[in-house]
Amino acid sequence: MKIDHIAIWAEDIELLRRFYMMYFNMSCNDKYVNPKKGFSSYFLSFEEGETRIEIMNIPGKDAPASRGDLKGLAHFAISVGSRENVDNMARRFKENGITILSNPRTTGDGYYECAVADPEGNYIEITE
Repeated sequence: MKIDHIAIWAEDIELLRRFYMMYFNMSCNDKYVNPKKGFSSYFLSFEEGETRIEIMNIPGKDAPASRGDLKGLAHFAISVGSRENVDNMARRFKENGITILSNPRTTGDGYYECAVADPEGNYIEITE
C-alpha cells in the first residue's frame, strides 16, 4: 500500500500550482475542468516517487476557516534529502517572504526539519 495523493481545496489553484512547482520542482498535468460542477484541479508530481498533490477549486466553495484546532489533516511533510537541503530551502523561503512556521531544527522525535505555510496557509514540514 502507499499514499497515491493528497488533495487540497484552494482559493487560487494557480497560485498554489506555481508555489509547489517553484519550490519543490514538481511537474503539473493539464488543468482538469468539469464545467457542470464548476470544479477544476491540477495534479502535481514529484520528480522522484509516486505520491502526488492534487489542488482543487470550486468557485465560492469555502475552505475551513481555521486549520489549527480542527480534526483532520494537520500537515504533510516533504523530504528534500539532507539537512543542507532543509537549510537551503529555509533560506530561500525566508528570502522570498514565505511564512516560516518553524526554523530548521531537530524535533523531539528525531526529524531535522523546518515548517512553512504555503500561500493559502497549509502547514508543510520540510524534512531531510
